[in-house]
Amino acid sequence: MGKLLGGMALMAVSLFMVVGFLRADVDRAALGTMVALLIGAGLPAAGGSWLLARHFGVGRRIGRRREELRRDTLEAEILKMAERHGGRLTTVEVAAELAVPATTAEELLNELMRRELAEIEITDSGLLVYAFHDLRHLSEKETARGLLEQ
Repeated sequence: MGKLLGGMALMAVSLFMVVGFLRADVDRAALGTMVALLIGAGLPAAGGSWLLARHFGVGRRIGRRREELRRDTLEAEILKMAERHGGRLTTVEVAAELAVPATTAEELLNELMRRELAEIEITDSGLLVYAFHDLRHLSEKETARGLLEQ
């Protein structure tokens, strides 16, 4: 709420300054007058615009989209990595190769599992392995046939 009120107040100050400039008996073409107008009205208008944009969430939408893009990129890198590792990955491998915290790597792998791109397997010693079925059988794509072919 403070950003909204602050932005509106700065815009009002800017408008007040412009009205005063237009009513003043000054040489409007003089450099000094233009600089004074820029400082007196332009800076408050810029600040008010910035506060209003922040209030209405312009920065949040951009930040949210940036985070989505980051996650999509990391997921694509995980899929490439899984292909190089024979279709099987561990959280530690993902964290080390992508330079992300282990919790982030686990979240990304669990998201891929939730979307059924991976399934979880466990070794005898209890190590969780994420298996990417499609990537493990990627070499078979050359032998694919139509669904109705026998």
